[in-house]
Amino acid sequence: MTSDYLPYIICSIIAFVPAIVLHEMGHAFAAYKLGDPTAKGQGRLSFNPIKHIDPFGTVLLPVMLMAMHMPVFGYAKPVPYNPRYFKDPRKGDLIVGLAGPAANLLQALVGAGIAWVCSMTLPVYQLAMNNELLLYVFAYFLPYYVQINLFLMFFNLLPIPPLDGSSIFAFFCPTKYLPTYYKIQQYALPIFLVLVIAVPQFLHVDPIGLYLNATALNLFNVIFPVY
Repeated sequence: MTSDYLPYIICSIIAFVPAIVLHEMGHAFAAYKLGDPTAKGQGRLSFNPIKHIDPFGTVLLPVMLMAMHMPVFGYAKPVPYNPRYFKDPRKGDLIVGLAGPAANLLQALVGAGIAWVCSMTLPVYQLAMNNELLLYVFAYFLPYYVQINLFLMFFNLLPIPPLDGSSIFAFFCPTKYLPTYYKIQQYALPIFLVLVIAVPQFLHVDPIGLYLNATALNLFNVIFPVY
């Protein structure tokens, strides 16, 4: 283990937790504002990470990706909501689905903005060069925080249940095909796991990684300053 590996793990965890918690809170807040109290009643408008943790998606998957030095992404427990509370169930479902990725985009922009301000403030930057803790914030936490939020945003926009992108697919799916689509959903998670884990390991092709590099990583290079 290199001397940089432990700070990498610590900063990745510290960055990942608020990214995924605020992602789920975005879903819950959108549903609540659209008139559905279900998520709020089950404590999903909470900053407490325990309320949102999915054993595989929030813990095991990110840890495995860290160990394999792959982009860190994951998912939490789906936020419960009842479309019957919405005036327009289809539109409401889409808004709730996109609220999580939108929360990640906002966090990424805020993190990049802080990095830009700090990088242009010479005394602050020089102070970081002489302070190990501040150096970790600049060199590890801020870029990881922005990257993780972008990875989570684009990852969750994939049109595969249980990811948020499936709500986009459902919104544009003709009404007569929706029952068939919802039946197919129950088989989507195993396919998703094969794409994420099995394909890279056995076929040495990482379609999710290629997609994230083309989207999240390229956007990161545009919005994040070069120190």
